[in-house]
Amino acid sequence: MERPSLRADCGNCFGLCCVALPFAASADFAVDKAAGKPCGNLRDDFRCGIHTRLRDEGFTGCTVYDCFGAGQKVSQVTFGGRDWRSGGREHARRMFDVFPVVRHLHELLWYLTEALTLPAARPAHAEVRRALDETERLTRRTAEELAELDVAAHRQRVNEVLLKVSDLMRAGAGRAKNRRGADLMGARLKGADLRKANLRGAYLIAADLTGADLRGADLIGADLRDTDLTDADLTGAFFLTQPQINAARGSAGTRLPASVTRPGHWAA
Repeated sequence: MERPSLRADCGNCFGLCCVALPFAASADFAVDKAAGKPCGNLRDDFRCGIHTRLRDEGFTGCTVYDCFGAGQKVSQVTFGGRDWRSGGREHARRMFDVFPVVRHLHELLWYLTEALTLPAARPAHAEVRRALDETERLTRRTAEELAELDVAAHRQRVNEVLLKVSDLMRAGAGRAKNRRGADLMGARLKGADLRKANLRGAYLIAADLTGADLRGADLIGADLRDTDLTDADLTGAFFLTQPQINAARGSAGTRLPASVTRPGHWAA
């Protein structure tokens, strides 16, 4: 999983997530901001002026966002190092349109890259490799081609491959472990046995998973905002991303897969 190109490198990005994306005043953001408008905290060097104080200043949403390396790809590859400030209005508009497209593609690259590290998914590795190569080629298309790309259609094709991987990883789990897309907001699941569970796209907002066993669970797209993972065991859980973990709550006793790191704001 050591692929630097799929990890955000803000030093080689022109603050695209701070400009291209909109956000609304809420528990996640202190103010409203329209798409294409620079955040008031963005400095002239494209760095965040309150990066070390984001949570204290009411910008928790920024701390749980990850572009999966799309920022530097769009900045340095797609647009050849020409930033949105110096390129003119049309150049900036195209850059902001392309950024979320490449971000979607890079997220898929993250899942596909992880799938190739999973021994149990070996029977599907050839398909995974083809999907990965095709997705990588798409990220290197021109700005005009990327703006016209049907991301949803490509995502659906890749998802079929990732579902095969999930089935192989969770073989023998049984129907009771299929909670795909389930509404589990605020659910009391303390100590629950969720080994090899299918939690794809499940809503686990503010759910209590204290001490739960999530070993080998498929967590792709699961909403873990404010989920309590204190002392939970996520060893071997797959398709889990850093933004998901950053949005959850945990402790020193929470066991995580090697693909993610323990957030600094978690309880000691």
